[in-house]
Amino acid sequence: MPSVGPMEIVIIMVIALIVLGPKKLPEMGRSVGRGMREFKNAVSMDTSDDDDSESESRRSKKDREQVGSGG
Repeated sequence: MPSVGPMEIVIIMVIALIVLGPKKLPEMGRSVGRGMREFKNAVSMDTSDDDDSESESRRSKKDREQVGSGG
């Protein structure tokens, strides 16, 4: 997979400046930042949900073992 170097980033920024204009560019940057933040939060919440369900299943398994052994 090809990597994106500093020159490619500069070219993309220049094209974005030409297409969007200097007034819309900061607004688009904020929108992209918000979207990335929401995505990151959603991924971290999904991961924490998985961790919660794993710990819950471990607890219920432990409870079943205690009930089965008469404890």
